[in-house]
Amino acid sequence: MITLADIADYMPMIKRPAPKFISESGARIYGVVAEFADPPAVYHAAEKFRDAGYTKWDVYSPFPVHGIEEAMGIKRTILPVAAFGAAMTGVAGALLMQYFMNDWDYQFIVQGKPTSAWEPFIPITFEMGVLATAFTCIGGMLMLNGLPRWHHPLFNSERFLKVSDDRLIIAVEAADPKFDPDATRRLLEETGGTHIELIEDED
Repeated sequence: MITLADIADYMPMIKRPAPKFISESGARIYGVVAEFADPPAVYHAAEKFRDAGYTKWDVYSPFPVHGIEEAMGIKRTILPVAAFGAAMTGVAGALLMQYFMNDWDYQFIVQGKPTSAWEPFIPITFEMGVLATAFTCIGGMLMLNGLPRWHHPLFNSERFLKVSDDRLIIAVEAADPKFDPDATRRLLEETGGTHIELIEDED
């Protein structure tokens, strides 16, 4: 059976960089997670991590926490701009395609109307704009979220698996420039985090 590690041996360009932190067992450290008692606690903890300058971390909750995006300092993504660009490209492409087909390539007069009349082009123009926008939004969302991903290191934590039920969790990645196992653990403790756990990343 061929594994990803075997493929990586033949493709150096996709090899992962050497781990910055490793556990006592020698495994790559993905990060640290901690549980919080209630939404206000996780909200204020998120503010502390934002103010501390952490950039690769996330809040996991079984329900939306009002204002958590602002507390985390999440900025607007480029996806709306890409969606607008895709919509305009779809609209322009549809108009040009129909003008080319009806007014130049194969003129076909219907009810005595000019072959360059724009009114009949509206339905296809609208649909092409919507189609291009939809595919861009879906593809952009998957790309920005790092999907598809068949397994995530956080799934190695039994307590994290309850996050869709009744857990409020902050996970800080070891890839964060400010990550330090001891300092990050202390900050989680200071902000009210409990059941703090080091997560290993299985290669």
